[in-house]
Parts: sequence; structure tokens; C-alpha cells
Amino acid sequence: MSFTFAPAVREQVSLLIALAGASGSGKTFSALRLAKGMSPNGKIAFIDTEARRGLHYAEEFKFMHADMRPPFRPAAFIEGIHAAEKAGAEVVIIDSFSHEYDGEGGIMDWADELEAGGTKSPGNWKVPKGAHKKLMNALLQCRASIIFCLRADEKIKIERKEVEDRGRTVMKTVITPLGWMPICEKRFMFEMTASFTLTPDRPGIPNFGLPHKLQRQHRGMFSDSQPIGEESGRMLAEWARGGTPVPRQVAPSIAPADDELTAAEWDVKLGEETKKGTDALRALWVTIPEEHRKTLQSALDRRHKPAAAAADEGAPA
Repeated sequence: MSFTFAPAVREQVSLLIALAGASGSGKTFSALRLAKGMSPNGKIAFIDTEARRGLHYAEEFKFMHADMRPPFRPAAFIEGIHAAEKAGAEVVIIDSFSHEYDGEGGIMDWADELEAGGTKSPGNWKVPKGAHKKLMNALLQCRASIIFCLRADEKIKIERKEVEDRGRTVMKTVITPLGWMPICEKRFMFEMTASFTLTPDRPGIPNFGLPHKLQRQHRGMFSDSQPIGEESGRMLAEWARGGTPVPRQVAPSIAPADDELTAAEWDVKLGEETKKGTDALRALWVTIPEEHRKTLQSALDRRHKPAAAAADEGAPA
């Protein structure tokens, strides 16, 4: 094999972005906003493993949709990505990619099936792991950018330890919080260009105190005080094309007036207001400009009203 070297120039780099979080953390909405910024013409393909839930956003965003059914073998995701590329997608959203790991027919199920058939651990993992590696190779070779939505669990560690109690050393059960952990193969997140953890208390806003990956080149594109949105996507796409995007600086001490808020920023405010109950939600809704209410109606009915009703009853939203 002969090698030819040329000066390194960044041009048309594909991106792998992961958004992890629990239910209600804004993963899908954030992924669509990010994709819209990356591909303003709507060349977005949505691979939906969540029983067509991606279609809840069909009135708010322009994208192509495919319903992916079990079994969630790695090869099925490869097939979906290739189909999205052939359809002309510039950005592919996979929601939820966690199914490749622990969904019906995912690699955990696959390993269990092999063990039940007589292949003992760790040999029962050889074939599923091999299929997962092929999937990762396909992801790395994809010319479209890919946004992965991943479910996350809040992990804890329970152990018996010696602790000091009133001057005596005693054995006690100690619970140690381990934070939010994305549900995926353990090396998957290391392959990402960038990754973020979102939480239900601040939907769509990255929590930099939780697991994330953000390279120096991309730090100015994301904030831990604003939701992930189209502007972040625009800057990422410009950078991937070889440009030098300039972040729009917003003075953190000056909040925009209500009449300057975007629909996405109103969505965040609605999410905060749901914690106070239905009456508070209604009071805020009537202050939103008419053009934004039309955009947010679906989100109001689908997410905010149920959350406010749960707050009325004192239940977790």
C-alpha cells in the first residue's frame, strides 16, 4: 500500500452527538432543534425506536421519519443509517439508541439468548460484541452527522462499610450516589464528538457537572444556562464544513424581555411553571405571543399539562 500525504484541512467532517437523560429531560426536542440548526432545509432523518413517538413533533419540525421495530440488533441500526444516507439526510437522529444495548433483541438480550442456548459467559458475549463493533465502524464511516438520544438512569452504590458513630466504629449500609449514567455499551460514549447529560429539572440544558464530552473547539457553542438549540447546530455545521463560527455572546446578567423570547425559550419557561401546578401554567400561557402559542400547542398538551396535573396532585412529574 502506498500513502500520499497532503496538508490537513478540516472540511465536511461528520459529527456524532449524544444526548443522554431521563424521561422529561428534553432529549428528543433538543435533538430536533440541534438537527434543524445543522440542516436548515430539513434534510433530517429520524429513526424512531420509541413506538413512533418522534411523530409528536411532526408539526414543529420538518424531518423524514422511519419506524424501527424490534429486534433491535446492531445490524438493524446499520441498515437504518444506510437508508437515511440514501434518502439524502444530512443529519440522522436515532431515538432511542439505548435500545441497541438493553432493548428487545438488543445486545444484552442477544447474549442472554445465547447463554440459554448453552453458550456460557463470557463466550455468550462474543457474537453480540462483534456485531456492536461492526455498527460502530458503520457510524464512524457515515457521511451524515448523527445525533443519538440515550436514556439514562440515576445510579447508586449500596455497600456495608465501617463508619464512625458517636465515637464507635460500626458497620452501616452506606448509599453513594454515582450520578446519571447513559444506557449504552460502556465504550460507546468515547466515540462521540460531543455528549451531554440532560436532567428533568432543567429540560434541554446541559449539566456540565454530570458526564459530558466537549472539546475545546466546541465549548463556545454550548451553555449550561441555555437550552441546546438551533444556534448550537448552526455553529457545529459551520465548523464541520471548515469554517470558524463565532458564538453569539449574551450577557449572562441580562435576561431577555418576554417579548424577545423565542418559542424554545418559552418552552423552557413553561416547563419551569409546571412545577407550580395547572393554575400557574395557565397564567403563563396567556402571556405568550400568539405566534409562539401556535408552535407550542403540541408541547403544551403532550408534556406540560400532564406535568402540571401531576404537580397539583403532589406526584413527581
